[in-house]
Amino acid sequence: MSKLERTIQAIEPLNEVAMHEAQQRLDNLTKPPGSLGVLEDVVKKIAGIIGKAALPQSMEKVIILMAGDHGVVAEGVSAFPQEVTPQMILNFANGGAAINVLAKHAGARLYMVDVGVAVDLPDLPGLDKRKIAYGTKNMAQGPAMTMEEAIAALEVGIDVVNALIDKGASFVAMGEMGIGNTTPSAALLSVLEGLPIEEAVGRGTGVNDEGLRRKITAINKALDVNRPNSEQPLDALVKVGGLEIAGLAGVVLGAAARRVPVMVDGFISGAAALVAVKMAPLAKHYLIGSHLSVEPGHRKMLDAMELKPTLMMDMRLGEGTGAALGMLMVDAAVKILNEMATFDDAGVSRE
Repeated sequence: MSKLERTIQAIEPLNEVAMHEAQQRLDNLTKPPGSLGVLEDVVKKIAGIIGKAALPQSMEKVIILMAGDHGVVAEGVSAFPQEVTPQMILNFANGGAAINVLAKHAGARLYMVDVGVAVDLPDLPGLDKRKIAYGTKNMAQGPAMTMEEAIAALEVGIDVVNALIDKGASFVAMGEMGIGNTTPSAALLSVLEGLPIEEAVGRGTGVNDEGLRRKITAINKALDVNRPNSEQPLDALVKVGGLEIAGLAGVVLGAAARRVPVMVDGFISGAAALVAVKMAPLAKHYLIGSHLSVEPGHRKMLDAMELKPTLMMDMRLGEGTGAALGMLMVDAAVKILNEMATFDDAGVSRE
């Protein structure tokens, strides 16, 4: 049995007893039942994930940023050149990007992984070199990856998250970098959810009307050439996915197998999470939604995984920025459970 198969088989349902105990505690706090909305849902889910209603005062947070390039940029689908991918990784390593600021604010460590950048990167602080290939191939002309590459990238994600958990990580978030990656993400959404391409694709980093038409054309070509199987998520990943998307899907599977919550970021992270959930339906219970991206397909991804966003801030940057902010909301939810007074403690009447 492969590492991927063992990981999927290790994913179990949430602990219903712990969730019930957390709900009882929530209902006994000095507030109307359910009045804190998604914060209460998050508390119950974390209790079910870790298997106990007594939640830790703090969790060791890590944002795993997977980086990879995409051959489909040759179709003119991005407003930025592919050279931006390695340039931004250097920016991350130097602490100059939005994710650096927000990760620090959230008290999270940023852990970068080169799973498929199109050039060799220098040794950089915080960068784990796990390159499977020098980017994907142009999916508009054939499969983006081989099956072996896709599985290897999935297993990179599993290995990375297992190593971080072994070193103490108890809450992980998804982040990514890869010029052109909204195009394969939209393709995956269209295939896996049976959506018209026009409902799945958006402007990504800000392409104009002509750029949007090129994205739609490229995805149509990719689907016509590759005929991905909507019932086989691994086949879809191979044909129209990305190496960093595969790596992040592996992070989801590995974390779920270890009963560690995963904060989903935006559209690309959502595509990776959707692939993971299609491969292992129980994995959806280990996911927490962070924000609702302005990418039109993101809401459909979240709905497909039964996730509620904690924030709506019109963000579309990626990198894990929304997930970093979402981690702060989880901190707040945990504090509600741990620090609010009960009706009995406060001497407040329930009637």
